[in-house]
Amino acid sequence: MASTDTEQWVNPLRDVHDKRLPRIAGPSGMVIFGVTGDLARKKLLPAVYDLANRGLLPAGFTLVGFGRRQWSKADFEAYVREAVEAGARTKFREHVWERLAEGAHFVEGNFDDAGFDQLAATLRDMDRTRGTSGNWAFYLSVPPDYFSTVCHQLERSGLAEATAESWRRVIIEKPFGHDEASARELNQVVNAVFPEESVFRIDHYLGKETVQNILALRFANQLFDPLWNSHYVDHVQITMAEDIGLGGRAGYYDGIGAARDVIQNHLIQLLALVAMEEPVTFDPTELQAEKVKVLRATSPVYPLSKTTARGQYASGWQGSEQVIGLREEEGFDVNSTTETYAACTLQINSRRWAGVPFFLRTGKRLGRRVTEIAVVFKEAPHQPFSERQTASLGRNAVVIRIQPDEGVLMRFGSKVPGSAMEVRDVNMDFSYAEAFTEESPEAYERLILDALLDESSLFPTNEEVELSWAILDPILEYWASQGQPEQYRSGTWGPASADRMLERTGRTWRRP
Repeated sequence: MASTDTEQWVNPLRDVHDKRLPRIAGPSGMVIFGVTGDLARKKLLPAVYDLANRGLLPAGFTLVGFGRRQWSKADFEAYVREAVEAGARTKFREHVWERLAEGAHFVEGNFDDAGFDQLAATLRDMDRTRGTSGNWAFYLSVPPDYFSTVCHQLERSGLAEATAESWRRVIIEKPFGHDEASARELNQVVNAVFPEESVFRIDHYLGKETVQNILALRFANQLFDPLWNSHYVDHVQITMAEDIGLGGRAGYYDGIGAARDVIQNHLIQLLALVAMEEPVTFDPTELQAEKVKVLRATSPVYPLSKTTARGQYASGWQGSEQVIGLREEEGFDVNSTTETYAACTLQINSRRWAGVPFFLRTGKRLGRRVTEIAVVFKEAPHQPFSERQTASLGRNAVVIRIQPDEGVLMRFGSKVPGSAMEVRDVNMDFSYAEAFTEESPEAYERLILDALLDESSLFPTNEEVELSWAILDPILEYWASQGQPEQYRSGTWGPASADRMLERTGRTWRRP
């Protein structure tokens, strides 16, 4: 619930325990390329306002939009205000807005010399009048095809050049490449202008509170660590399911697909956090080094014909609504081989995880919207109960719910009340909303603030990106030779091949 002007509340992004290092950005500004796009309007601009409203941005913080619109400062202010009022999570305060609007400026231009020369002149003026001290973050909310052009122009115009007293950083949205080769090429383009420590690649899932809670759950509790290995864990399921279709994005989505859109970044990053060894500290370099170790050891399980599945949603019922199939979506090629459902089996070749399959799946038009990680444990080596007494007993599991009902669920067996011995599964459920009164910040709030603070723990490095593609590329190459994906009815949990993928191992998908 948004706070009022008078109520006392805890700022979830301020480190109240470390008075030496308050999480408040110093003198700085941010330039958004693609400021008129959906991401900026729905996420970035509201996040900037919320940070200002929480008192985490400097008084002179300056927001510069760059685009082709013929907008005056007043036009840009009106656009930003509309986005903020529609999408901000905190209460709208006129005095906060007025302070933010003072530093809101728009530069009209294309990705040519003249546009960036004007941008450079504007930022120099802002350094002089707003006290931004030459500290600028450049947010590339544009398609990857433009990364090279924008980086080149930032370099040519001198905007990428930091000094001993100032910094320059670039924030890049996914998709970062479409395979390992293209990702490496993009990394080379970006790193030719910005050193790796100044590059912040956004994976908004890593900014979610419950994703960060994976680290707390694993490393702050002795309860789990002794069991977090192949001696006790049978398998791990990582699911991101959506109940929506493409909804007008068919032209954009065709050629990308569920695996590139979700598995390569979100799900493989979740795998790394679940499987990594304990870092020495949570310093970014230490944390990233442990994730890289996991990704280097990760590979697909073969044969891919039996360990992967893909599909396209067909017409069906989504709840009480009858919906059309992918091939009826406007702008989608009926002969396209782009998948809306993707599942794969990965293995981690390490002592901790040898023999433990990681099943990853994602899809659109599935049974419900949910993202979760289920760590499923092996059966007890000996059961003193009869089969009848444990007929309703499944396997123990720890389920980390990332959305929409953030929390952690533990499933274990318990005796059913009564005179007979009968053991049945029960759930112990921790809910973020019920356990904490503090409001969880939106992922983009956390990530934008971290970029301004030079805190890169939640941002994948170029090596992580390339390794993720190296894991996925063999699967994508195999699928490219297999024709069109299997059809599955909307409102179900995917194609039949996905069920067979687990059934051949004696397992089944968890139904969230």
